[in-house]
Amino acid sequence: MIYPEFLKENDIIGICAPSAGVGRKLDDYKEAIEVIKDNGYRILETASVRVDSSRSTTGKKRAKEFEELLTDEKVKMIFFAVGGDYMLEMMPYVDFEKIRENPKLMCGMSDPTNLLFTTTINCDMATMYGFNAGSFIKNTPDDQKVCLEYIKGNLIKQKSYKKYITCEEHFSGQTEKTHDVKWISKKDLHLKGRCIGGCLESIDKLMSTDMDKVKEYVERYKDDGIIWYFDVFSYNSYQFYLTLLQMKMAGYFKYCKGVLFGRMAFPHVEDESMNYEQAVNKVLGKIPYIMEMDIGHTIPGMTMINGAIIDVTCKDGKGSIRFELK
Repeated sequence: MIYPEFLKENDIIGICAPSAGVGRKLDDYKEAIEVIKDNGYRILETASVRVDSSRSTTGKKRAKEFEELLTDEKVKMIFFAVGGDYMLEMMPYVDFEKIRENPKLMCGMSDPTNLLFTTTINCDMATMYGFNAGSFIKNTPDDQKVCLEYIKGNLIKQKSYKKYITCEEHFSGQTEKTHDVKWISKKDLHLKGRCIGGCLESIDKLMSTDMDKVKEYVERYKDDGIIWYFDVFSYNSYQFYLTLLQMKMAGYFKYCKGVLFGRMAFPHVEDESMNYEQAVNKVLGKIPYIMEMDIGHTIPGMTMINGAIIDVTCKDGKGSIRFELK
């Protein structure tokens, strides 16, 4: 596994918009950039970052702007600006050979799964799933502080949080976390293996494309065992079940030691005879799992490292994760 260099003070972070532009939330983005600068970094944006559109530009140009940052020797890391819905459009234009030749730390979440996930499985290169560049806020909360520590190589243990806020509450402007965090598993667990995952709605769109090298990845690291994690945004329980079943049939869960699920951002149970947990049990069988983890769109969220060794514990509804680079 290739681990790109971590950041040092005054390094340049490149920001591109491989999905939506940040124009519709420009004030929030400007605040986020100031937070990153206040942590000791300089910023280089590509041309389409501040566009007010669900597509920052054409798929081909988005790939070109990403490549500009990738091949710029002054840029030490690439942060993706924001999520969205259309990043898949740029993926046919991504040159994975150039990524191999220019290993750089990359971080984002949600739709940027398209590039983070495929970079790890295609290039044997670690990537980070945690926050987009436009997500940071003043009076930086603990989960965002963790991400800022991770990009400089301080891989501190992350513990489950006490309270969380739903996506719906967050989008409505609520800031107070009122819901108790409780991780769900059949029994107390200790899992350790090679980490891979991201937003489920993005990963399933990549399945069976030329970029789908999951079978090769799990074979390569079978001695470590694979631990998947999934951030589920809006799939109802029926879509969730069928997607997991398709992944199982495609061999994704071969050599799997466990599966980690974040809290569903917008949960919706179509059929009471199959809720989310029932779907997991039906597909995974004896494979251990943890649900309702602090991963993904609900707040707070942990920073994950695709390609690294993850050590997970879960006991009495609480737990922790820790990463090793080997």
